[in-house]
Amino acid sequence: MSKKHIYFMPGLAAGPEIFENIKLSEELYEFHYLEWLKPLALEETIANYAMRMCNEIKHNNPILVGVSFGGIMVQEMSKFMDVQKVIIISSVKSQNELPKRFKIAAKSKIYKLFPTRIITNFENYAKYFVGKTLERKTKLYKKYLSVRGKKYLKWSIHNTINWNQEIALDNIIHIHGTKDEIFPIKNIKNYLRIENGNHSMIIFKAKEISKLIHESLTC
Repeated sequence: MSKKHIYFMPGLAAGPEIFENIKLSEELYEFHYLEWLKPLALEETIANYAMRMCNEIKHNNPILVGVSFGGIMVQEMSKFMDVQKVIIISSVKSQNELPKRFKIAAKSKIYKLFPTRIITNFENYAKYFVGKTLERKTKLYKKYLSVRGKKYLKWSIHNTINWNQEIALDNIIHIHGTKDEIFPIKNIKNYLRIENGNHSMIIFKAKEISKLIHESLTC
């Protein structure tokens, strides 16, 4: 039996390392890890970017798994290629699932004032907003938030807040945590539930997420 190919797309500013705790059968699946490309320009459309990401897919009819903004991206990619399944984690399926503050930010354009230097120079700023008791978490953020280009960050934030998907695509498998602080569960429809999972649960709830992915792919 030939293996199924799974492509993993990390979240905003994150690298493939966020998937290191996801465990699935190596007899059934072959794993591939996508990385963020540099936007051609701040004005590049999310559709054009998704088409370029599709060029990174080397197998027919793959399974796409995306976290947070990566979940939005794999949905956009699925519009330009045949996929077996799309699984999103800690993400949204349409603009209707975005929190109200995102909609306010989109209308006011206040998100353009976000100081991307906090992420691009994380080590220098961490001491100002992370206490000693959170030192371990700081190290984790430094490890996982590895994509720090200013143009990429501005482009990603703009396209997350202004995503204009009006109706959810069919057959999206959505795994979401009950304590997600970025995309509150109250706005989310038709999802597989992870109790007490926050927006970083891909790291901290990987065992439960792996189980749901496996069940979704074998049912």
